[in-house]
Amino acid sequence: MKLTFRWFGPDDPVRLEFIRQIPGMTGIVTAIYDIPVGEVWPLNRILALKEEVERAGLSLEVIESLPVHEDIKLGRSTRDRYIKNYQMALKNLAQAKIPVVCYNFMPVFDWTRSQLDRRLPDGSTTLAYEESKVLQMNPLSGDLDLPGWDTSYQKNELVELMEAYQKINEETLWENLRYFLQKVVKTADEVGIKMAIHPDDPPWPIFGLPRIIRNEESLERLIQLVDSPNNGLTFCTGSLGVDPQNDLPRMIRRFGNRIHFAHCRNVKRTGEKSFEESAHLSSSGSIDMVEVLKAYHDIGFNGPMRPDHGRMIWGETGRPGYGLYDRALGAAYLNGIWEALNKA
Repeated sequence: MKLTFRWFGPDDPVRLEFIRQIPGMTGIVTAIYDIPVGEVWPLNRILALKEEVERAGLSLEVIESLPVHEDIKLGRSTRDRYIKNYQMALKNLAQAKIPVVCYNFMPVFDWTRSQLDRRLPDGSTTLAYEESKVLQMNPLSGDLDLPGWDTSYQKNELVELMEAYQKINEETLWENLRYFLQKVVKTADEVGIKMAIHPDDPPWPIFGLPRIIRNEESLERLIQLVDSPNNGLTFCTGSLGVDPQNDLPRMIRRFGNRIHFAHCRNVKRTGEKSFEESAHLSSSGSIDMVEVLKAYHDIGFNGPMRPDHGRMIWGETGRPGYGLYDRALGAAYLNGIWEALNKA
C-alpha cells in the first residue's frame, strides 16, 4: 500500500513539510477548493497543485474530492452540461497523471456530525454523532456550521434544494447515479483514471434526504451499474463501520479489485445510530484494525491508504478531525501493522 495524508492546500495549518516527516509517508490526497462545484478544473491549476506537492518530496496520489453538482444528483435537465464539465476535469486530471479521483453522491450534505469537540476521558476531543441530537436539528435554521457541509449555499438555495429532494426517493437517486456513471466512467476508461465513490457518512438517511451507498449490498449494486475496473470504491472503515451489520474484512476481500482508495479510521459505537470517532488503535473503538489491514494484505492491496479523521490532542487546534498529531499517530500505527503483516 501507499501511505497518504489528506492536505487542504496552502491555507492548511498542517504544512506539507510536516506531513513529509511522518515515517513512511509518501503521498498526498487533496483537491482544488476554490473552484465552484460544476466548473471545469483547468489543467494549469492541477499542474500547479501537483508541482507544489512534489516540491515537498511527496506525490499527488488522489483527488479528494471532485464534487458532483446537485443537478446531476437530482437528474435535472441541466445535468448534461455539468457532466461534460466533469468529464473535461477528468481528462485534465489524467493529463496531469493523477491516478485516482474520490467523489461521493450524498445529497446536499457531506459527512455530518452532531458535535465537533466531544471531550474524551483522556482529555482529547473528537467528532461525534448522536441520532437524538441530529433529529432535533433544522438545517434550514442557519445556525448549523459543520465542516462537511457546503457553506456556499444561501438559505433560499438550501430551502429549494431540500424541497427538490423531497420529490425523489432512493431508486430515483440510484437511477441518477447510473446515468452519471455511464458517462463519466466511459471517460475514465478512455484516459485511464480510477473513480472511487465514498460511502455515505453516516450510512443512513439524514434530514429526510436519501442516502444509498451504505452497505455490502449497495457496494455490489454500485459496481454493477457500470461494469468497468475504473468504476470503484473508496472503502472507508469509519463510514461503513458505524453499522455493526457491515463485516469490513469480508467486504474488503469481496470488493478488493474495485477498492481504489482506502480510508482507515476507527469509531466507537455508542448506541443505535450513534458513535464517536476514536484513536486508530483497535482497542480504542469498535473496529479491529488489524483484521482490516490483514484483509487488505491478503488481497495484495497496493493502492493509496490514509489515516482518516483524528482527535485533537496535545493542545492542537485547527480543522476538526484534520489535525496533524493524531492522524500522524494513525499513520504510524497503520504502517506498523503493515510491516508486521509483511514480515509474518
